[in-house]
Amino acid sequence: MEFDLPRAAGIVALLIAVGTAGLVGGGMMPLSTTLMMVLPSMVVFGAIVFVVGMKHGEFRATRT
Repeated sequence: MEFDLPRAAGIVALLIAVGTAGLVGGGMMPLSTTLMMVLPSMVVFGAIVFVVGMKHGEFRATRT
């Protein structure tokens, strides 16, 4: 399967949404805490990991 930027970013967004829904549905912490602290940190971490993974894939693809 070929991944382009919108498809890959959509998968990352879907994973973050599922994780957030699981935390909200599980009742592990108040909704306000989840939305104000956990969700933004998940988005930032997901973006960092996405960029690092993308750069690593570019590096691996250009090596002979």
